[in-house]
Amino acid sequence: MVTSTAPRRALVTGASSGIGAATALRLTSEGWQVFAVARRAEKLESLAEQEGIIPLVCDVTDVDQVAAVRERITEDGGIDTLINNAGGALGVDTVAEGSLEDWRWMFEVNVLGTLNVTQAFLPMLRAHGEGTVLNLTSTAGIVSYEGGGGYNAAKFGAHGMTGTLRLEEAEHNIRVIEVLPGLVRTEEFTTKRLRGDAAAAEKVYAGVDKPLTAEDIAEVITHAVTLPHHVNLDQIVVRPVAQAAQHKVIRKG
Repeated sequence: MVTSTAPRRALVTGASSGIGAATALRLTSEGWQVFAVARRAEKLESLAEQEGIIPLVCDVTDVDQVAAVRERITEDGGIDTLINNAGGALGVDTVAEGSLEDWRWMFEVNVLGTLNVTQAFLPMLRAHGEGTVLNLTSTAGIVSYEGGGGYNAAKFGAHGMTGTLRLEEAEHNIRVIEVLPGLVRTEEFTTKRLRGDAAAAEKVYAGVDKPLTAEDIAEVITHAVTLPHHVNLDQIVVRPVAQAAQHKVIRKG
């Protein structure tokens, strides 16, 4: 078991941009060592310049690539915290007209990718004695909305998996946390969902006073994983004040 005085060490997936990158930076500012995992090597370059961050290129849906990352991290002393942030949405079609390929991609990244990484690192977290798994899901995983069918289904799946994991791993003293953000404005998420249509993406946030930022969510994540290990924030729903509910967003102008 790693002693409580040892530096905290985390693996953050989807760390090349948005919430993942912000989380990696926030944790290192608190003295953590962070293994920052993402598919895009060029996006990880800027993080590599930050002291305390070790960038690792990996597709979380690829079993062999995840195994290679686990081997690399094991050689470097292991981790006590896994932050499953990698995910995404694609399209806003109705269920009747939704693309099977879009749905498949969302399940692969949001559900199976999280499963793949979690399975790979659970033995390490169990051996540590005070391991933590934090899954970043979404309010889309607890409230459905029109045009969100595929993303709702994927995030509901991730939400369900997280709850099951908490029940199954309590006997191993693994803390399982779920953070469920609402409206967060990042540089890529909505634009990618809308297939590069920047104008349409901008309309999602139009008139909203202070939507959440990646840094806001990173602060919540950091707080949750740095609390004493016996304190488990099971589910943290985070919305901007302007988003009173999934269906009610206050817009000005």
